[in-house]
Formats: sequence, structure tokens, C-alpha cells
Amino acid sequence: MPEAVRLRKRRSVLYSSAGGAAAQRGAGKRGGAGPGGEGRGAAPEGPVTDKPRPRRCGRTRPAAGSRSGAADAQLLPRPDQLRPGRVLAVSGGGASHVQLSLYLTQIWVPRIAQAVLAAFADVQLYSLVQHLENSETAKFVFFCQLCSWFTWYSCTRTLTNTMETILTIFALSYYPIKGSKMGNSCKYLALVALAIVIRPTAVIPWIPLVFSHFLQEQKKTNLILHTCIPVGLVTVGTSLIIDRVFFGEWVLVQLNFLKFNVLQNLGTFYGSHPWHWYFTQGLPVILGPHLPFFLHGCALAPRRYHIFLLPVIWTVLVYSTLSHKEFRFIYPVLPFCMIFCGYSLKHLKAWKKTAASFLLLSNLVPALYTGLVHQRGTLDVMSHIQQLCKNSQQSQAFVFILMPCHSTPFYSHVHCPLKMRFLQCPPNLTGNESYVDEADVFYSDPLGWLNKEFYNDTLLPSHLILFNVLEQEISSFLALKGYEKTATVFHTHVPQGRV
Repeated sequence: MPEAVRLRKRRSVLYSSAGGAAAQRGAGKRGGAGPGGEGRGAAPEGPVTDKPRPRRCGRTRPAAGSRSGAADAQLLPRPDQLRPGRVLAVSGGGASHVQLSLYLTQIWVPRIAQAVLAAFADVQLYSLVQHLENSETAKFVFFCQLCSWFTWYSCTRTLTNTMETILTIFALSYYPIKGSKMGNSCKYLALVALAIVIRPTAVIPWIPLVFSHFLQEQKKTNLILHTCIPVGLVTVGTSLIIDRVFFGEWVLVQLNFLKFNVLQNLGTFYGSHPWHWYFTQGLPVILGPHLPFFLHGCALAPRRYHIFLLPVIWTVLVYSTLSHKEFRFIYPVLPFCMIFCGYSLKHLKAWKKTAASFLLLSNLVPALYTGLVHQRGTLDVMSHIQQLCKNSQQSQAFVFILMPCHSTPFYSHVHCPLKMRFLQCPPNLTGNESYVDEADVFYSDPLGWLNKEFYNDTLLPSHLILFNVLEQEISSFLALKGYEKTATVFHTHVPQGRV
């Protein structure tokens, strides 16, 4: 049986206090600590008071004129704070500038940097096709890449899948394809290695490409000894050193990744899909309106283009063997697909302008909707929580996010020592067949869980954030404990399940 994956225990120095540690020790009698030191029966960190205090409640409810689909974040000020609808005063100009700088640095700068890298990657894709074919074909490939709704949706998100895709495009531009003048074995292998360090799944689309390169390479010994081994040693060595610094011990993260997701298949804890999902839903959805052009391009493209189709088929096949599936997992093969879409568009004759207009308009709607409207509430609500950092009662505030775990960002969007907690959902690393995570326990009986967890008023959070579907179930708890709704944040037009 594979060795269990070990997770590193972390503790934030900034967001902890001696009072909080004592409170957790006192709560240990009610429940053991979960991953990260968060106990299911733990009291909030920091000082607590014995006298009742008004509560804040954030939740989701329907927007005016609709039955469902909006998210509300309700924040109730204490009597000594400004009432809802008033502008909060910021005390201390210096502190506000520091918080603004932190907000811009930690939220917007990564997104802008990701967008800039994605733009450079698009240009590299254009250059690659230009060297392989001609400028006209490159323009159509570039147009298809820019039109893709899923590219717009994903390219600025700070996900490892996004960086994996960007590095894949850069590496592909240096891949030694017959007819390309940009081929450079050392550069493309170094970029592939970097992508694997960032996200080990990056190796999947490159397995057939590297194997094909090896078969066609005349100086195979030189390729292995002078390129592959040096690049591999430098990459693995750098990865080991970085992980040694942060974990405090020698860890091969890529091996742990393999054990967790493949050998132990623990990804199924977060959902599973049938084997054909990527063929019937995953790839068709991320291609969207490009799908007919992709199929047409595959049938029309010359033999030398088959090297771009091979990673697509191979990647989808490999991911289909894993139970846990997501759209973003196959995002790295989308640029390969765009090459065929552009080739198809270029060779259309009578319908070229019509097809281009169709691609632009049909992708524009889902790109704008998913990027600006759909499921935005869990991000927008963080601006309400951020306001607590400017309040003089910050040390007594305690935010509890009663949503499916990881619904919202955490301290990356709240740059102050504000006490926060969310429902935990760590995977079952112990092999316990009866294991149920905290989030599932809560949703099985929300009202009973809250009454048991907060049996003493001194343990109550000062703010609650939840989706509107939960409101009716726990309405008696909210009324009894004095919570009031103070803000509404739209989330989605298509609510389902716990959202």
C-alpha cells in the first residue's frame, strides 16, 4: 500500500495571539484540532467578553425581483460604529496607505502580471505559426486564441494551471519542429522543467512531444548527456532546495503529488466524473464555439500538424483515467487546439468573414458573463470584510465563513490581523472509512452544528457569511443570537446545491 502523504503543519505568526492559543487549548476537550491547527470545537482566537454584543451576518439571498441566485454579505456595525449606508471613516492616513499598498500589491499586481505573461504567450504562439506556415495563418491562429472565451476566463487567474499553460506555449515556441527556425532543445526543455516544478501535471502533454523529439534526434547521446540531464539536475535541485527552506525538511513535492492524485487517488474526495467526461463535456465546453473549427482543422491540416494533435489526445486520455476532473486541468491543451482552429478559419473561402464574426460574437458573451458576472459574490464580499481592518474594534471582530470550503479568498484579500475561520474539508489522509469532513458535518445539520459549536455566547463570531439557501435552515439561530443582515452581494443566476 502506498505510503501516506504527509502535509506540512503551518501557523501564521501575524494572525495569532496568546489569547487565541489559550482559547484553542481550552476548546480541545470538545473536539480535536483539524488540519492547520483549527479545532472543530475551537473558540475564536484573541480576547472575548462576557457581555452580549450585536452580531454581523453575511449571507446570500435573492436579488430584488428574482427568486434565487444572488449572494448577500451582511455586516452589522456595533452601536459605536457607523450605520449601514454611511461611508466608513479611515483612521490614520499612514495606515490606510499601507493597507492600500498591500491590497494593490497582493491582489492586483499578481493578476496584472499574469495578464502580461498571457499576452506574451499569445505573441509567442503567433510567432511559432508564422515560422511554420506564414503570417496569414498566424493571424488567424492569433485571432482564434484571442477570441477563446475560456482563455479570457482563465488567463488572468493566478492558478498553477494558468502558469502551466503559459509556460507550455513558451516551450512549444522553442520545440524543434521541422520547418521552424526557433527550435532550441535546451530552452524548451528548461521551460518544460519549470512548468513541471510549478505543476507536475505539465509533464503529461509533453510526454509524446519529448518522445517524438528523441526519436527524430540524430545525436541522441548529446541530447541526453548535454541537455536533458543538466536541465533535470538543476531543476530538481532547485526545487528540493526551495522546498527544504519552506518545509523545513527534504521533500520531493512532485512525488507527493503523484502519490496523492494517482496512487492514492485522493482527488476523488473533491468529486468524481465518468471516464468520458473530458470527451463529452470538458473539451467541448472549453472549446465552445471553436469546436467545429477545431474538428474541421484536424481533418484539413497537413501531416506535420499531427504533432500538435498528439498532446491533445494523449492529455485527454490520461486525465480520463483519473476520477476527479475539472475544466482547468485541460486548459494547457487549448493553445494546441487553437492552431487547428486558425488553420480551419484561414482555409474557409466564402464564409471566412461570417465565421470570424460568429467566433467573435459567440465567445464575447460567455467571456464577459463568466469574467464579470458569474459567481462574483465570493470575491465581492471580501471588500466588506476588508472594511473591518479600518475599524477600531478590529481586535474583537471574528469572521466565520459558513460556505462550502474554499469558496472565498482568505488573508490574501484581508491584510490585517483579523480573526477568520471557514469550514474545513481536508481529504481523508488516515484511511478512516467513516471519515466525514467538517463542512459535510455542518451541512448535514446546520442548526444543530451551530448550537453545539457555539454553546456559549462568548464563542460566537462577530460576523457570519453564508449563501441564501442556508438562511431558512438557521434563521432561528440568527434571530436568537441577534444577527442582522446588513449587506447584499450578487453571486450567481444559476444557484445549485449548497450555493
